[in-house]
Amino acid sequence: MDNLTLLLIERMGILLTLAFILTRIPLFRQLLDRELHMGTSIAFSLMFGLFGMAGTYAGVVVGEEGYLPTFWIFTLSEKEIIANSTLVGVVIGGLLGGPLVGLGAGIIAGFHVFQMGGFGGLPIGLSIPITGLLAGYVARFFSQERVISPSKALFIGMFAPVIQMSLLLIMAGPPDLVRTMVNVIGVPMVLTNSISIAIFTTMIRVALQEEERSAALEAERAFKIAERIQPHLKIGLTPQTAQAAALLLQREVKAAAVAVTDREQLLAHVGQGADHHLPGEAIHSDLERRAIFSGGIEKGFGREALGCSHKSCALQAAILLPIREGGSVIGLIKLYFRRPQQIGKVEEALAKGLSNLIANQLTFALTEKMKGLMKDAELRMLQAQIHPHFLFNTLNSIVTLIRIDPQLARHMTIQLGTFMRLNLKLTSSPLISVGQELDHLYAYLEIVRIRFSEQFVITCHVDEGVEEALIPPGTLQPLIENSINHGLRNMPSGGKIILTVKKEETQVVFHLEDNGRGIPAELLAILGSVPMEGGEGNGIGVHNVNSRLVSLRGPGAKLLFTNKPDGGCYITFTIPIQKEESA
Repeated sequence: MDNLTLLLIERMGILLTLAFILTRIPLFRQLLDRELHMGTSIAFSLMFGLFGMAGTYAGVVVGEEGYLPTFWIFTLSEKEIIANSTLVGVVIGGLLGGPLVGLGAGIIAGFHVFQMGGFGGLPIGLSIPITGLLAGYVARFFSQERVISPSKALFIGMFAPVIQMSLLLIMAGPPDLVRTMVNVIGVPMVLTNSISIAIFTTMIRVALQEEERSAALEAERAFKIAERIQPHLKIGLTPQTAQAAALLLQREVKAAAVAVTDREQLLAHVGQGADHHLPGEAIHSDLERRAIFSGGIEKGFGREALGCSHKSCALQAAILLPIREGGSVIGLIKLYFRRPQQIGKVEEALAKGLSNLIANQLTFALTEKMKGLMKDAELRMLQAQIHPHFLFNTLNSIVTLIRIDPQLARHMTIQLGTFMRLNLKLTSSPLISVGQELDHLYAYLEIVRIRFSEQFVITCHVDEGVEEALIPPGTLQPLIENSINHGLRNMPSGGKIILTVKKEETQVVFHLEDNGRGIPAELLAILGSVPMEGGEGNGIGVHNVNSRLVSLRGPGAKLLFTNKPDGGCYITFTIPIQKEESA
């Protein structure tokens, strides 16, 4: 029995060499990813069935007179049996492919054993598909694992030969010969088959780890390249940005040459062939047009396919990556190689990952740019709503003054012109300094003092050191206008409006109060949050001011409204004091 075990272990080495080769077949990787349907199940059944047949040929013939260690055994006599490793391929097929693959592989390998004859041909031939089917069902208990662990495979592998020996004892004869042969081959087959199955699963796990490690490295490499190239491409496709991107790509990808084009012409070419692949050349090859039209990665082999007419050009193969932005192809990246054989799976995977990453980054940058433009347009629209409102009120006052005091109307017109000039100058920016905003407010106050000279008094208290803080233009004027039109509306005299601007550590606090009638309780919670058209006061202006403060200075800058116990209201908001570069 010891000699038989050693012989089977030697044959097991040959079988495992075949197993190692099998784990490198691409079709085998599909099985690991559970990409199974009827066609692939048949293919895998055939593959593992043939592997089981190889295990049969790698077995040792055992008879009454001893062992026959020879390969390519075709027939057995009535008193011979073969100690085999047939079950290795069948069990692995069932564990990886499920019951259908296990059964299919078992039928192929079992029929082969049955045809060889011997007193155990029928029970052994029958036990093999049964074992494959059972292995497939057992694998379902470990479906969360991509590949079953070697320890579990070893345990399962021990039972496979036991099933075979059991059927042999039940079905084969004569009984004395069967018992003798089971005693001889039983333990060696249990040992060699279980160990082989465990080693096979270990090989598969190692192959998977290698693949995953390689994929992780390529993904990291693609991320690094995309991150470095994105700042250049984000600016736009120009000869300068294309040259910088091509230089970076050639250094990272190790290609013979790299070219960058827009939809019409070559923008930059770095590496071999730069003497005749010149910037400005029009795109003319079918390969380039197909990549631009389809938006997919294309491969080309040969100078003609690549559109190069230079006979001594060393570039014989290329991968074309479309540069996609927002769903549209805006150009191409061409990775050139000296020979077609240099474009392998690694290069194709890198090109695909790089193309997708660049597309995602450019699309994200375009989205951010569009969001910025939309936000700016929204703020401009809010500003435009405020200024016509104030202008309408002031022009009405001038029309009234022309009839009763032309000189005062003339002075008011001049002050309005001053206010509007400051207004046009300041509202071209989303943020201005508090100092500029106060100048703008003072020009406004000159106008309202003429309109309401006897009705109220406006007082301003401003701390030093607040002038550099940034604030949306036209913030203070609508708030004071709201106090005039709403809070002091029914006060013919004695009205007061006090604006206080205080510096508190890293913040500037704006505090506006009046002694008017206050804000109705039902409006306190919503004032500034929603526009209120058609009512008293300046609900649209207050809402727009609040919207711009929140958009440009953050949620902490929103307007806070409270009523004073003795009549009137407070309006408070806070902005950061530091000056921002974005302004």
